[in-house]
Amino acid sequence: MSSLARTLLILTFVTGVIDAVCFLGLGQTFAAMQTGNVIFLGLGLSGYAGAPLIAPLVSLVAFIAGGGAALLARRVGATSGPRAIRVGIVAEVLLLAGAAALAVAFDPAPEEGAAYAVIAVLAFAMGLRNTIVRQEGEANLTTIVLNLTLVGTSVHPALSPARGGEIAERAAAIVAIVAGALLGALLLQSSVALALAAAASVTAAAGLAFAIAPGRAP
Repeated sequence: MSSLARTLLILTFVTGVIDAVCFLGLGQTFAAMQTGNVIFLGLGLSGYAGAPLIAPLVSLVAFIAGGGAALLARRVGATSGPRAIRVGIVAEVLLLAGAAALAVAFDPAPEEGAAYAVIAVLAFAMGLRNTIVRQEGEANLTTIVLNLTLVGTSVHPALSPARGGEIAERAAAIVAIVAGALLGALLLQSSVALALAAAASVTAAAGLAFAIAPGRAP
C-alpha cells in the first residue's frame, strides 16, 4: 500500500471520529457525510418533531465553503499533487485544533450557538479535504463518501469485477470509518474537546508520516 493510501485511510478514520462527535455531541448532524444532512434538512423543513434544521444547514453551507476555498487556493497558488495533500492536512489540523479550542472555551451543547460554530469549523475542514482528495487522491479512498466504496467492494466503477487490491482498500476504508466512529463515541463520553483534540492529533501524525515517507514524489 502506498504512503498516500495509508494517509487517506487514516483520514477516513478521522472522518468517523468527527461525524460521531457532530451527531452524538453537537446535534444530529454530520460534518462530512453531507448526504445525511440533506435528508435531515428535508425532515427539519417538514416540521417533524425532533428533526434538526439549523445544524444540518450550517454544516452544508460550511462544507460548500470549504470546498470553494480549496478550489480557490489551487487556482491562486497552483498547488497540486502531494504538496496539495500536505497543505490540506496542515489546514485541517489547524481547523480541528481550533474546533477543539472552541469546545474547551464554550462547552457546546446541541442547539447552542457554540455548537453551531464548532459544526461550521468541522464541516469547513471536511469540505476542504473532500475537494483536495477528490482531485489529488485515489478513487478507492475518498475519505468521506462511502457509497461508491460499498458498491465497489464487488463491482469496479467500469462495471467489471474489482481486483483484489481495490477490494482490500475499500474494505479497509469501511473498517477505518467504523473504528473512527467507535473511538469518537467513546471519547465523547469525556468531552467534545477531547474527541476533537484526538482527531487533530491523529491528522497531524498522518500528515507528518506522509511528509517523511520515502519514495514519494515531491
